[in-house]
Amino acid sequence: MRSLTALLASTGGVGTTATLRKAGIARRSIETGVLDGSVVRLARGIYALPDADPLLRQAARHHAVPGCVTTAQAAELWVVRGAEKPHLAANHGRSIPGCVVHRITGPLTDLDMVCQVLRCLPALEALTIAESAVKRGLVQLSDLRDSFPASRERSLLALVGRIRPQSESIIETMARYLLEEAGLTVELQVNIRGMGHVDLLVDGIVGVEADGYAFHSSRAAYREDRRRWNLTVVKGVPTLRVTFEMLLGEPAEFVRMVHRALAVCRSAQRSAS
Repeated sequence: MRSLTALLASTGGVGTTATLRKAGIARRSIETGVLDGSVVRLARGIYALPDADPLLRQAARHHAVPGCVTTAQAAELWVVRGAEKPHLAANHGRSIPGCVVHRITGPLTDLDMVCQVLRCLPALEALTIAESAVKRGLVQLSDLRDSFPASRERSLLALVGRIRPQSESIIETMARYLLEEAGLTVELQVNIRGMGHVDLLVDGIVGVEADGYAFHSSRAAYREDRRRWNLTVVKGVPTLRVTFEMLLGEPAEFVRMVHRALAVCRSAQRSAS
């Protein structure tokens, strides 16, 4: 049988009396742990290791757990902006100082977390998280569709309908959203003969590629990206490279740049004909 501290460590450093007792930890062992300082009693029926994550300790004191964008960030999903305040989930309606509280009716699931994100964050920021959660298999797209049956949540259902699991990075998702909002037609991961694929193809004319090693899964993926970029020149596919910083800080300028590129390409096509 695992020790009290080992069991708490396996649950993130925080646990309830019920959880510990169910795992076979005797009440006497819990009390001994409190007395010798190996565990800390946070509140009635809630215990933690002394070095447990401060956010988990704060949440546990208020019978809550991390939720929404806070959980998404911990899971390394595609988070555009970190939350200014921790987001927690609880089955009570009480406020928690310094935190945003989301109501849940049972243990927090990945589906709960994504639904919280969709209801809480601006559309673009919600889409990137939801899309990455679907891509990683944390939630099923069909379950998300079924989570918003109310007519008042039609806009959220429409946003779910824009999830594209084939997206390869947060940059692609952000760029696609901004261009679609501008009324442009955007295709993902389009194969171009002799070249491979381009991340995004706008109105069937201009390519858009995500730029940044940090958004590639490996060094090999980064090299492949650069190879494809060089071939866009050889194959005559006008392609723009965009960064996360541009999409976050200058979204309107990004859209204007794409419009200008489309205009130049269409003018060249007319001249050639």
